[in-house]
Amino acid sequence: MKKTGIFILSLILCLGVLNIPTIAKAEQKITICAVHPFTGRFAFAGIHGADAMEDVINMANEEGGINGKKIHYYWADGEYKNDVGIAAFKRLYAQYKPQCMWAQSTGMTKLLGPEIKSRYKVLYSAYTCAAVAANPKENPYLFLPMPTYNEQFGVLLKYIAKEKPGANIAFFYSDTEFGREPIPYGRKTAPKLGLNLVAEEISKVGGVDISTQILDMKRKKVDYCIFHGFVTTPVQTVIKQAKDYGLKCKFMGTFWGTEKHLLDQLGPLASEYMGVTTYSYYYQDEFPMIRKIRAWTKKHHPKFADYRPQAYMQVFMGTTLFIESLRRADKKGTITGDSLAKALASIKNFDVGGLMPPVTMKNNSIPVGRIVRGNSKTLKFDSVSDWIYLD
Repeated sequence: MKKTGIFILSLILCLGVLNIPTIAKAEQKITICAVHPFTGRFAFAGIHGADAMEDVINMANEEGGINGKKIHYYWADGEYKNDVGIAAFKRLYAQYKPQCMWAQSTGMTKLLGPEIKSRYKVLYSAYTCAAVAANPKENPYLFLPMPTYNEQFGVLLKYIAKEKPGANIAFFYSDTEFGREPIPYGRKTAPKLGLNLVAEEISKVGGVDISTQILDMKRKKVDYCIFHGFVTTPVQTVIKQAKDYGLKCKFMGTFWGTEKHLLDQLGPLASEYMGVTTYSYYYQDEFPMIRKIRAWTKKHHPKFADYRPQAYMQVFMGTTLFIESLRRADKKGTITGDSLAKALASIKNFDVGGLMPPVTMKNNSIPVGRIVRGNSKTLKFDSVSDWIYLD
């Protein structure tokens, strides 16, 4: 009896030890954390982006979470300052050990990149389209739920080359790191597409004295002017004054400048502006995901029921990719930074209900965009191209 009792006790202990990984897996807490810019000059994006992340997570939890596991969400205000944002990031990580992290800016992304690779190893994205977040060899855990700034230039240039072969183009960009980022890519890509880069105009963010730049573009007979590195000013000023100076060209912009508030400022000149968009707009309710977002917003955030900006759509898409990657990694048996990066890279033809075309990750970004033009009557953007893919 004594030997039998010892045998049974040993068997129970062995089974308990063998069962530890199963218990640990079941008890793994699924957590997404974010540093949003609730204050500072980018606060409009943080306010809407924070809602987007919470909305996607709540929708997912209502539908069963990560294969039955609830997703937890914690956030902090980074004030759109690198030091404040990085401190908030590290505080959130130390307290909650998230598997996924969202951050407030390109600056934070560049500064944190090496530590994310070597120390934190979380799936990471941010309010940015910087190429540093779409380089899986250098930064395997970073990704963009959209095209990079370079790829946005690529979409615009591809459209121009088809519409007017051999066109004269100008790049009009802000004197900032943000403004300068895609310019080297544009310089190389334009001649490959048979386009003539005849001018580069530089202005401060919010600059108002732009007569010199306009006259230079007129002298060089610019057919298309691509703005980058601005949200509004001086874009609307250039477009308004171009008519006074007799400059006849088409004005275009990248993601952050292709937003409804610019059309509101342009008013009757809204049709003079075109841009590249990554996502469908809030008013395009022909798409099922937009209808879902609108219904959810009306119910949970009624003060924003009239409109959600593209910053909301960016974070909505980024969080959707977080969750899809978590589901795929969890089904494989483990959620780590490496398994999440592998799961993200496996996403191909993923249906997102028309928020974008079916998503295929390529080098940790989604290199596709659509050209839209402002409508001076509705002050909304109308599509003038189908989705344009880059090779």
